[in-house]
Amino acid sequence: MSKLRAARMSAGVGSLATWFALGGVVSALAAEPGGSVKAAEPPRCSKAVWESIAPLFSPPAEFAGDFGEYRSPLVFNDGRKVASAADWARRRQEIRDTWQALMGAWPPIDEHPKVEILETERREDFQQYRVRFDYMPDRPVEAHLLVPDGQGRRPAALVVYYDSETSIGLGKPMRDFAYQLTKRGFVTLSVGNRAATEAKTYGLFWPSQENARLQPLSAFARAAAQAYHVLAQRADVDPARVGVLGHSFGGKWALFAGCLYDKFACVAVSDPGIVFDPNHVSVNYWEPWYLGYEPGQWRKRGLITADNPCHGLYARLVAEGHDLHELHALLAPRPFFVSGGACDQPRQWRALNHLVQVNRLLGYENRVAMSNREKHDPTAESNEQIYRFFEYFLKPVPEPSAPHGAGPRQ
Repeated sequence: MSKLRAARMSAGVGSLATWFALGGVVSALAAEPGGSVKAAEPPRCSKAVWESIAPLFSPPAEFAGDFGEYRSPLVFNDGRKVASAADWARRRQEIRDTWQALMGAWPPIDEHPKVEILETERREDFQQYRVRFDYMPDRPVEAHLLVPDGQGRRPAALVVYYDSETSIGLGKPMRDFAYQLTKRGFVTLSVGNRAATEAKTYGLFWPSQENARLQPLSAFARAAAQAYHVLAQRADVDPARVGVLGHSFGGKWALFAGCLYDKFACVAVSDPGIVFDPNHVSVNYWEPWYLGYEPGQWRKRGLITADNPCHGLYARLVAEGHDLHELHALLAPRPFFVSGGACDQPRQWRALNHLVQVNRLLGYENRVAMSNREKHDPTAESNEQIYRFFEYFLKPVPEPSAPHGAGPRQ
């Protein structure tokens, strides 16, 4: 915390009125009737950016066309096959309804949230704000907003992690995603779950840990959806160009947020474990702070054993043959990037190939990418790939033409 204090240069307290003066008004032209953001083909960054990440959109030869043992998301619950985009719209809703029923129904989202400015600081070529808003009903959270110098509407990114300081460059190295994106012209919002992290309960239990109505990962996704609107209501943010990303714990959070909330334009996750793996201690979706919540039950952290069984929804999902590739399918045709490490190795293409197949049904190529490194910790190279992914899909085109193959097939 002392490092954070040392970095602060000026402080002040603001109100919602100040927030709107700083950019918190979103144009009605950006939304369709009913409040949904227009689904437009995303802008393209330079050809050079595309060429630097293009190889990541193809699986290694050994996994090309390999769908593993995952149940195809292109099959309805009653066994009928999805044969058209219209079919997919119905099947997509079926998948979403199934998972939401299992994880719990979200409370309504406030599309015009109140945001309190707690502190203001000038850093390099951007403004930093410490803010507070309710990311679940009656559950305030402090976060950090970074706004780069400049005029007009910018792309934005929500970064989720254990705390909000790490992502703005005041924590463990190679995890300063918000800072780095802000330096590239993105408005960023960093959100964490500090109190639960310090208590070592980790989850977002709403309305209480004793009687949570949602599985914690679904609650995290709902919290991210609320944070989206903190960004989207700003006049300096294009609500159709807001992405979400996170590493490890934050990667699981970002994955569920992107899958369950359509307004995120693209999603990048750093080594969360994108499908279930009962043999990997870090792909621990069975823990009570993820998908293993059950009132009155708490397990010792670690692998599932006879003496330390899992509880709650996770056991049911596995028993019924569900896996996270079903949620991945909800992303199509939005771009998805997996920055894989120890948890997400090239074999995960077996799951990602199902998402590729859904995108092809809808007429899209090059919407699913994965890079791989040996260890869990991010590297300079793996982070650069994430930033270029965001630049390519969310930043305006500086050149008159875009690379071939990145949008709908002609």
